Amino acid sequence: MTAPPFPFPSEHSYPPLFTLQPNEQTRRAQLQCWSSIIQDYCRHSHLFVLKLSSALESPLFWNKSLGKRLGPQDTQYVLDWMSSVEGGARIEWIGNAKEACWVYWRRPEEWATVLAEWVEETGQRNTVLTLYELTQSEATADQDFHGMDPEVLQKSLAVLVKRGKAQVFGNEDEQGVKFF
Repeated sequence: MTAPPFPFPSEHSYPPLFTLQPNEQTRRAQLQCWSSIIQDYCRHSHLFVLKLSSALESPLFWNKSLGKRLGPQDTQYVLDWMSSVEGGARIEWIGNAKEACWVYWRRPEEWATVLAEWVEETGQRNTVLTLYELTQSEATADQDFHGMDPEVLQKSLAVLVKRGKAQVFGNEDEQGVKFF
């Protein structure tokens, strides 16, 4: 079953949104607006990785009814801002080419908390789970982390390991995690 179309906020129908504004204060508000739209869109679409080539052609950056789109350079500017401390570190570029990025509609620290809460609620403490079981099994089908990008999962589990709440073991293809 596919999700219904994303309900874009009214700002997405405002033509100036698609042109970076010269006034610093206005641009900051515009960048914050884009950040919210991108995060909400990715959350709704259950996207963890945003590939620029396809995203530029999607409704996210191209409002066909307005005949307006955010160009590649402006899109990269928005995403660079989102990757900064000022932008909340809401994306992380994958590689130096900046062709794709992880979109953190929840940061790894937030995902770590969500995973730990799920483990508690389902009585999985001191149980070994495979990474596949965590993100692909029927047991997690109704969880936001179902289908999570493996790299984002690794980053989130690393937070739990650092907190002393989990241990990851095994080789790359067959990793498991034990929650404490």
